[in-house]
Amino acid sequence: MIKIVEPVDGAILNRNDGRLTSEGLEIVVRGVTSRKYDKVFVNEEEAEIDGGRFTCHVTLRSVENRIVAFTRSSNGGFGCADVITVLWDKNSTKRYRFSVDDNILFLKDLALNGWKYRSIFDNDFLSFWRDVHEKYGTKVQFNIFYQTEGFKLSEMPDKYKSEWLENRDWLRLTFHALQEKPDLPYKNATYMEMKRDYLLVTREIERFADRELLSSFTTIHWGEAPIEACVALRNCGIEGLVGYFTWNYRGPSPYETVVTDKPCVSYYLDNERVKYLSRHDYWKDLKTGIVFIRHDIVINTLELGEITNHLNKVAEDPHQSEIMELMIHEQQFHRSRPEYQPDYEEKVIEAVKWVTNRGYKPVFYDEGFIGA
Repeated sequence: MIKIVEPVDGAILNRNDGRLTSEGLEIVVRGVTSRKYDKVFVNEEEAEIDGGRFTCHVTLRSVENRIVAFTRSSNGGFGCADVITVLWDKNSTKRYRFSVDDNILFLKDLALNGWKYRSIFDNDFLSFWRDVHEKYGTKVQFNIFYQTEGFKLSEMPDKYKSEWLENRDWLRLTFHALQEKPDLPYKNATYMEMKRDYLLVTREIERFADRELLSSFTTIHWGEAPIEACVALRNCGIEGLVGYFTWNYRGPSPYETVVTDKPCVSYYLDNERVKYLSRHDYWKDLKTGIVFIRHDIVINTLELGEITNHLNKVAEDPHQSEIMELMIHEQQFHRSRPEYQPDYEEKVIEAVKWVTNRGYKPVFYDEGFIGA
């Protein structure tokens, strides 16, 4: 028996996971093996063995790297082997993205007032986000519904199309769900149900804004779906999904602990993978080809005075803070909603100032390798 324990299969590694050399990123591979084997090799290097554990230094030279650990007996006979694939985020740097979930109300306003609005920024919500972008350079992705009471995306006029395109450097519009209710709409979704709703939203975005506004990364409403539904998204062009990867619905914590055997806002991933993602920025499921990225903060779940402390705690761990995924929901912006938070704008600015003051670069994940 032999098993590579660290890094895990599908790990995405960066400058915080090893030592940068002229040849690549030098990392340490750790694993376990049966004591009957006295020689272990990792790729072309012989590993150090201590009892049933082994360690070996390996250099990553490509974006995708296969690592094989194999045993040999004292007489040279073959024993067993384990193979993993890891990715190297070669150009990684401190970066952040701001995403907004549950969007539909600002689009409804743009449609209903199309007769008098001359700009998308006549809408108060988009006007606020433009101000944030102009002051801090923030890039914002809006994950949107298809419909709400009294409005469907098919009613959204294309009169603003040129303006959407003019702002594509910092704006994204991407599928979130059919509608706000019921909760957990895709928890038991089929392949075709997910594909249907994705195409319903995406085709309308292409019509009224343009496909250049789309992103290949998104967050599904409530962040739970079977593997077949997620593969449907991958086959439609979605490369990555963002979620809490936790065991409660309050939002992510930098010190998350397993409290149940049922992860939530974690798509189809099991406890083992969710536990890993609860301590890391990202991971790739090599079977489905989907990259998973963890939210670092859900701003509307915290009080204004808690935001800086929360982000400071995240920053204590470089494996959780190379990429900062900031998220808030649309509902809390609007006075007409029961969820309204009068300090919504202050909360957003507090989080953006935190990343800006610490040198984080605003990105979209479909630019380069996950934004780097």
